[in-house]
Amino acid sequence: MVTPRPALPAGKLRIVGGRLRGSKLAVADIDGLRPTPDRVRETLFNWLMPFIDGARCLDLYAGTGALGIEALSRGAAQVDFFERDVRLAQALRENLARLKQEATRVRHADALAALGETAIQPYDIVFVDPPFALDLWNESARLLETHAWLAPHALIYIESPVEQALNLPQAWQLHREGHAGAVRYALYRRSDKLAAR
Repeated sequence: MVTPRPALPAGKLRIVGGRLRGSKLAVADIDGLRPTPDRVRETLFNWLMPFIDGARCLDLYAGTGALGIEALSRGAAQVDFFERDVRLAQALRENLARLKQEATRVRHADALAALGETAIQPYDIVFVDPPFALDLWNESARLLETHAWLAPHALIYIESPVEQALNLPQAWQLHREGHAGAVRYALYRRSDKLAAR
């Protein structure tokens, strides 16, 4: 008989796989902060398993940083985090230091403003999970595509309300998707050939 793991106290989440499995992250009580649930992260990283090792990743609306830290745990070579809330950015830096994760950069910045710049180096995997109330998906996608943030065959994860209309670049082809209650989570794969049309 398998004994279920005890639930974490309110305000905590757990890294679910990889070398940091079981590590706990504090979750601040900040309006709009909605960490991706364990079960959804587990499914996502099962999808990403063939691609994550050595990948260069961007956690665009980092919040707790759970998606990016999960990527590091599972073998990503580098993860950059963008977070506009100064408290969350500082908490993320502290968690990364505590977990001894050095192949990271935390940028205290508004994601859309940052994406308006041309990327220095493109990313293999990008996590797009913005605060649901702000309707940032389509503009984020447009800027990622037009300012060279994506590698030719990049993977883009999007978490959104099931009723949210997404107007994504033609080059992004749906790879996998799932639903958890009122939330849709989906992984897209970029095609350089479609982008060139």
